Amino acid sequence: MQEERHSGLIPRFMEGLRKSREDIKKKVDLLLSLGNKPEPEMLEELEEVLITADVGVGTSLEIIGVLNERIKQDKGIVGERVREELKSIIREMLDGEGVKNILEGRPSVILVVGVNGVGKTTSIGKLAALYKRKGKRVLIAAADTFRAAAIEQLEVWGQRAGVELIKHSEGSDPAAVVFDALSAARARNADIVICDTAGRLHNKKNLMEELKKIQRIINREAEGRIRETYLVLDATTGQNALAQAKMFKEITDITGIILTKLDGTAKGGIVLAIKNELDIPVKYIGLGEGMEDLQPFDGKAFADAFLG
Repeated sequence: MQEERHSGLIPRFMEGLRKSREDIKKKVDLLLSLGNKPEPEMLEELEEVLITADVGVGTSLEIIGVLNERIKQDKGIVGERVREELKSIIREMLDGEGVKNILEGRPSVILVVGVNGVGKTTSIGKLAALYKRKGKRVLIAAADTFRAAAIEQLEVWGQRAGVELIKHSEGSDPAAVVFDALSAARARNADIVICDTAGRLHNKKNLMEELKKIQRIINREAEGRIRETYLVLDATTGQNALAQAKMFKEITDITGIILTKLDGTAKGGIVLAIKNELDIPVKYIGLGEGMEDLQPFDGKAFADAFLG
């Protein structure tokens, strides 16, 4: 079953990572075609390729360090085998990444955080639609009460996904919205509650206090249930996404990443940087604008798609 799912995801990943793959493949192909290139020089240039793909300096050094050790142990790793070893290292780095199973227990709660403009609202709508397709009853809590537009956008996405929205007026207490959503979920026998949050970072202290209050409500009202906190990041912002992840990790306990707009960047290596530097698993990736373009992340499929 897992192998079937992996092979089914590869075409989607291949298309979604086309920009990244074409850029990296061209550079790696050129390096591997120069069979007589001295080994240290080739490894140094491979490292540069990874860094320019937003894998990050530290993670790129680690990957090339492992590759170097394998080449020392097996002199047969030349030409195309170098690419296969790189894939193998990336697969191992991402081993276990992704969503293991559909959330169980009623109501499971997913708190979604992230700055404005990264695709948080659309990701919530797509996530709700994904669970709805799997037969789950979903409620969305419009707890970003700071912006009226956020509530309106969620309403549109909720209607598209065919799920219910719990909302208050603009300026209301976000924790009160979450409380009402959890009460409604119990009353209506819902499976999953997805909670939006404000994305303003200019006042980190206020955001931290707001999230703490929401978290207390969730911990109290959904005790014993599965509780996740997903951070939404925009893949096109590269290392800035990593900086955002570090900041949110200080504010709240992040259990997974939703990486949007991965199809719009030639620097998909940010997936590796996030995993290696922060040890936060990527759970879902956005590979397009459509309702079904939010895909569960698969480390093996990513490695195959990333390097071609």
